[in-house]
Amino acid sequence: MTTHTMHRTALTRSTSLLDRLSNAYGLYRQRRQLADLDAHLRADLGLTEADILREANRSVWDVPQGWRA
Repeated sequence: MTTHTMHRTALTRSTSLLDRLSNAYGLYRQRRQLADLDAHLRADLGLTEADILREANRSVWDVPQGWRA
């Protein structure tokens, strides 16, 4: 007889409020850092000023579909 064990995180995608707030703050910080990049670093990423501004001005709840629980 084989017994399979799965961790709770593999079974559910729910996260605590603290986790969600932490993720939202992390996303906010990443977007601010992106906006603060020097022009040569932006060019290395292949992003235009408009691309950067569009991403930086998105709200913290505007995340990719795959991130949503």
